[in-house]
Amino acid sequence: MAATPFRHLFTPIQVGHVTIKNRILSTGHDTSLPTDGTVNEKLVAYHRARIEGGCGLIVMQVAGVHESARYTSHILMATTDACIPGYRKVAELAHAHGTRVFGQIFHPGREIMESQDGSLPVAYAPSAVPNERFHVMPQPLSQRMIDEIVAGYASAAARLKRAGIDGCEIVASHGYLPSQFLNPRLNRREDKYGGSFENRLRFLREAIAATRAKVGRDFVVGLRISGEDMDHNGQTAPEALEALLALDADGQLDYYNVIAGSSASFAGAVHIVPPMIVGTGYVAPFAATVKAKVRKPVFVAGRINQPQIAEQILASGQADMCGMTRAQICDPQMANKAQEGRLDDIRACIGCNQACIGHFHLGYAISCIQHPETGRELQYDSAHRAPAAKKRKVMVVGGGPGGMKTAAVVAERGHDVTLYEASERLGGQALLAQLLPGRAEFGGIVTNLTRELERAGAKVVKRTRVDRALVEREKPDVVVIATGAEPYQPEIEGAAESGHVVDAWQVLRGEVNVGSSVVVADWRCDWIGMGIAEKLARDGCKVRLCVDGLHAGQRLPLYVRDSWNGILHKLGVEVTNYARLYGVDGDTVYFQHATSAEPMLLEGIDTVVTSLGHRRVADLEAELAGWNGELHLVGDCATPRTAEEAVLDGLKVGTAI
Repeated sequence: MAATPFRHLFTPIQVGHVTIKNRILSTGHDTSLPTDGTVNEKLVAYHRARIEGGCGLIVMQVAGVHESARYTSHILMATTDACIPGYRKVAELAHAHGTRVFGQIFHPGREIMESQDGSLPVAYAPSAVPNERFHVMPQPLSQRMIDEIVAGYASAAARLKRAGIDGCEIVASHGYLPSQFLNPRLNRREDKYGGSFENRLRFLREAIAATRAKVGRDFVVGLRISGEDMDHNGQTAPEALEALLALDADGQLDYYNVIAGSSASFAGAVHIVPPMIVGTGYVAPFAATVKAKVRKPVFVAGRINQPQIAEQILASGQADMCGMTRAQICDPQMANKAQEGRLDDIRACIGCNQACIGHFHLGYAISCIQHPETGRELQYDSAHRAPAAKKRKVMVVGGGPGGMKTAAVVAERGHDVTLYEASERLGGQALLAQLLPGRAEFGGIVTNLTRELERAGAKVVKRTRVDRALVEREKPDVVVIATGAEPYQPEIEGAAESGHVVDAWQVLRGEVNVGSSVVVADWRCDWIGMGIAEKLARDGCKVRLCVDGLHAGQRLPLYVRDSWNGILHKLGVEVTNYARLYGVDGDTVYFQHATSAEPMLLEGIDTVVTSLGHRRVADLEAELAGWNGELHLVGDCATPRTAEEAVLDGLKVGTAI
């Protein structure tokens, strides 16, 4: 029996012939860990962490069913028997811990987002209708290729079965190929696959039937589908429901996994991995509609980042299983902790998207800004942290995310650790980040790291500034400097004489008065400039955001950037790109176009708010010159970057000491 109030979350469920030990699901998601189309040791180690963490069902990332399905350079492929050994390793590992594993079988249709070799591939779809996001014009599928792809689904599923995997999930979500056939705005065929609802459903029915015929009834076959594409040309909820009811009547599928969003458009893609501005559990109402009308179990995902939210969805009868993918990227032990009643120990996902889907879009392996061990399991095993060979006295100076992570890891390994923070609160710049509209959840990184410090037994001393004298009195073996950064203010011509120029930190702290007409000078092209622009626009200011880059939010994860640009547009914020701040004269602000060098004048400006980067604060490093102990720098005091690098630095240094 579970030691928690999660009566529903830890109740087994029967799906087809398979019993799943709890209702926690890790949904299929790209990791960028595969390098040759097969399951490698990095991917096995990645899943091991979640399997050992108590997850009930792992659905592995998409595997292509046809050569034309290669939509990224790191997709798994299930088109040959070469895929079987890797899948078998995950299956055997999962079964040893009582976890079940399904594999996604997949064709993207026109949703091709990467080249394999630098040249653009031919994309295929039901009809020659382009997508907005990747600017792909597909070739209509011939009957020969349709037959090949349908057979590919079946052959891929058969390989998964031979590998010992418990089931497969046909991906008809997010505007991928089966969804393109279903959608009458994308499917303009005049043959037996287009026109009527029955014709548009034919491709998916054929794929399901071929798969079921190949694998039999002792292998789970499920379907993932978007209930609402959130796209101007996307599949609607009534259309998705109509398809689900027809497929349920066919009796070939064992479960339905519902989600939201589409890969095809900027607005729809945000819902593939919804950021923190999206409400938790927001797809559950559609799942409830489906569950009320179908006979098979219904899974749901979409910002279910805490076991309490999952329990509520299950208890209210909205769904039978909850996808908690980022929750387990952030804390692989989430399921075990919840079942043991250790709720305060759960490291909650904050929906920042920076190192999970953000890494994917940059072509790097999956990780987490709060838990950089994710994706690096072969290097850093957080569940079995290596104890220190010799206990040492360690002084960590600075209580931002980097210093907190360092102290937690060092203490966990058995060292004598004291963390010193000059102010009254731990958290560093995260305390500022959480003050912006829609960013309050970012403060969760402080809550989570504070709990890690407590669990590890690190001592914390606040309101104490460390200097050389204190170091010499305390006599540590190791000093880790994590004193962060402060706003960088270059010389701005005319600012001292006539311009009201303030920085973003001053605005967030309420230290300055801002006029009604504001320009935000944004060199960083990240959350600070966009966040300040939104805050001031909501405060009633006329705001112009001038970015020294390609576009606002250039350095942000795509789904955060795209949704935020939509918010700024609705608020009437004017955005100017390629704008390099030059000077100020009275109420006129001078910018220079970053490529043409032509002047750009903005008149009638009351206040200039700058986000021009940060300057490292590392005075203690110079002060300790000649000190004979071991010295490390972590985070922004090494060089200004983001919370992700600060926490990763903390992990690396904490492991090395």
